[in-house]
Amino acid sequence: MIMKKNILVGLLLFLASSCSLDYPNNSVISPDDVWRDKVMVNAFLTDIYGRMLPGWPIAGNGTDEAMDAPRSMSEFDLGHFSVAQNGQGLSYGNIDRINFFLDQLEQTTVLTETEYNQMKGQALFWRAWDYWGKVWNLGGVPLILHFQDVTNVESLFLPRNSTSECVAQILKDLDDAISLLPDTWTGDNYGRIDKGIAMAYKGRVLLQYASPLFNPNHDTARWQQAYDANKAAVDFLKAHGKGLYQGRFEDIWYDELNCEVVMVNQYYYPDHVYSQYMTRPEPLTKDYANFNQAIYPLLMAYPKLDGSKLELDINRLAVDPAYNEQFLTDFYMGRDPRFYATIFCPGTVYPTEEPIVKGMSYWNTWKQIPDPGTGELVYQSMTYEQINRGVGSSNSGYFQKKGIDKSLAVVNVHEAETDWIEIRFAEVLMNYGECANELGKSDEALDVLYQIRKRAGIQDSGSGKYGITATSTDEIRQAYMDERFIEFAYEGKRRTDLRRWKRYDILNTMKTRACLYPVLKDNKNLEGFDWTKDMYDPEVRKLFRMDYIPNADNDDYYTFNLPLDHWFAPISQDNLDRNSLWEQNNEWGGTFDPLK
Repeated sequence: MIMKKNILVGLLLFLASSCSLDYPNNSVISPDDVWRDKVMVNAFLTDIYGRMLPGWPIAGNGTDEAMDAPRSMSEFDLGHFSVAQNGQGLSYGNIDRINFFLDQLEQTTVLTETEYNQMKGQALFWRAWDYWGKVWNLGGVPLILHFQDVTNVESLFLPRNSTSECVAQILKDLDDAISLLPDTWTGDNYGRIDKGIAMAYKGRVLLQYASPLFNPNHDTARWQQAYDANKAAVDFLKAHGKGLYQGRFEDIWYDELNCEVVMVNQYYYPDHVYSQYMTRPEPLTKDYANFNQAIYPLLMAYPKLDGSKLELDINRLAVDPAYNEQFLTDFYMGRDPRFYATIFCPGTVYPTEEPIVKGMSYWNTWKQIPDPGTGELVYQSMTYEQINRGVGSSNSGYFQKKGIDKSLAVVNVHEAETDWIEIRFAEVLMNYGECANELGKSDEALDVLYQIRKRAGIQDSGSGKYGITATSTDEIRQAYMDERFIEFAYEGKRRTDLRRWKRYDILNTMKTRACLYPVLKDNKNLEGFDWTKDMYDPEVRKLFRMDYIPNADNDDYYTFNLPLDHWFAPISQDNLDRNSLWEQNNEWGGTFDPLK
């Protein structure tokens, strides 16, 4: 399930039958017997991993990163929100399971001291993980640290602890885990939580807690604590062989067990695969398709190969053919290598071994034709000419390339094996650098950005700055926002970052989800079109122009209008009705302050 060779799918606890038998039923697992067998104790812990280990996210929608289907925007993002719509419940199933494990662990006598410490450390990490997820969304929640007696109903109802109390407990669990866990795991145990993972996650938690979401007054003590934790994590990981991967950026996901991998969910056939169908183009998948399609801000965020910014004058694009031609070349050629590793662009060959038709690989662009009803020119996917069926031409058309399993065909699209790296060394390094900047340590913060860009393959002019021009604290802060946007695209971090920075205004200013369409200049060029070529060929580019599409949803109702005074979710009314001790968050009419 988690470790590729040490597969323990889970643990089923069966209660003994009440039937009268004259011999023991040895095929039944007694709950008490679990704690007398170290294999079963480990199986219980592995079951916790199976329930909690994160996998590949599909989280570009609702950000300036990507879109799913047209008009796929949440009510909250549209500016429609209420406790009834946005209320969240509190589930303690995982906490209950972890507390039960920890309590039982204190009673078992079958483990060596080392085994006991390692198992306890892993369980404490997962408890911290679960609690931080709750606090991140809601602020303080009831802290339950031991298995509850469900027969004592009154004892089950507890008030919310303050956010600061919860954070203190989360940090205690992580510090205890760090003291108990091994430096690294090897062999069949590779992928389990080790000391480096716990230190890196502690750094992530403290960075988020020091950010404006929880720290609007910029308490430097929090930034110092986050800086110390992240620097300690960076130093520890380096000392144990971790660092920025020095091969091709895209191979971070294919060169398994490489030095950048800190926390990982390993996928492998046939026991632990994941479905990659949603992020692939429609002709190359089944069931759902076309999610995480990059939109204009992400397309323009990647710099040129020399680190300088790619600029576009939208008005000039529409009226100056020579400018349009040059921009089309600048867009496709000589960009940051991460651009090509992350985004599949129209007019290029999708990296799959499966041909679409007549030995040709899939690539999509647009043409303009008169609407049969109105005569107005409308965009139509050229893919129809290639494979004789439409493929959702109203979408962005730029698909996720990062981490795709290139070996998949339509028949086995649900059997992807690309590992999900939950924590990369690059994140730990950038967490440290961001904290350094907030403490006025500009040189340290800039050095991290230079390292990230150098590894990305940006060509330096000789200054050693790789296109980074920031010098002041504010400029460096913006540089971190920009660099995280492109370094971690499609890794589920953008919405988290926008929220912790309290920068939903970026989405509101963007308003609609714009895009860029490469459009065939003359539909007569379709005759004898060579589908084996691509946009990297200057002769192919000459056949196209680039059109700016202000709203890929094709409906002005779908406009970002996020509230800038609702940063924590409300507790659902159903939960409040069942527990009178709970207070609603003050942003939603209650008395509970998530910042205290």
